[in-house]
Amino acid sequence: MLMRSDILTEADGEAVAVDNPEGAGACLFVCEHASRRMPERADNLGLDADALVSHIAWDPGALDVAKRLSALLDGTLVHQCFSRLVYDCNRPPESLAAMPEKSEIHDIPGNHDLSPAERYARTAAIYVPFHDRISTILAERRTLGRKTVVVTVHSFTPVYMGRQRDVEIGILHDVDSRLADCMLAASAGGAYRVARNEPYGPQDGVTHSLRLHALPHGHLNVMIEVRNDLIRDEGGQRVVADYLAGLLRSSMEMLSSEAS
Repeated sequence: MLMRSDILTEADGEAVAVDNPEGAGACLFVCEHASRRMPERADNLGLDADALVSHIAWDPGALDVAKRLSALLDGTLVHQCFSRLVYDCNRPPESLAAMPEKSEIHDIPGNHDLSPAERYARTAAIYVPFHDRISTILAERRTLGRKTVVVTVHSFTPVYMGRQRDVEIGILHDVDSRLADCMLAASAGGAYRVARNEPYGPQDGVTHSLRLHALPHGHLNVMIEVRNDLIRDEGGQRVVADYLAGLLRSSMEMLSSEAS
């Protein structure tokens, strides 16, 4: 059941993908939970088919929304290529949630009793290339004097542990709330129930990518969570992405005018 230290084969391909690398827009979109795909040697972590298509394995609809946002705002998009159950790229290596033994009600047999070598191998094969790619893109943009806004895109379940979630879109931030504040103000009275740091917040460890890439360099940043029943099909993904693009565009314009 346990994965070997050489966890990815040549057939698995790259651990990270980049869309629209030459995008001229300010936004760098990041989708850490884009895929439910398992490496060949993972043996599906001992999970059945129902678990592997559920929210525990990925963020349904998030990549499609991120791709549309990338197109609408001409932004580069970085997304991972394997299930977050193998390695959650929005968690640091020292976090137990990076390779969880349990997710919601599901036990993850293939994540039990991992050796240090196996944990290191997953980190080196999946986490490091993903975040190295983001760091490289950001460094190149800074060298060129390009302003960058870091936007991570996620989805969440309508019901969690038996509890209904009424919020439809979460606007999350860590210590830098500049962009989130503007987006929340712009969303007031709009089409969706939008809330700050819901259904998760920095206290849950979900702002790792923002802390790693945006905060140290002062980049405007935000994490977006969309309830996944709203983006289960192409129509819903299009409507939500169009709405979010409008929020981002107006908020960035507002912050730019204030800074000038």
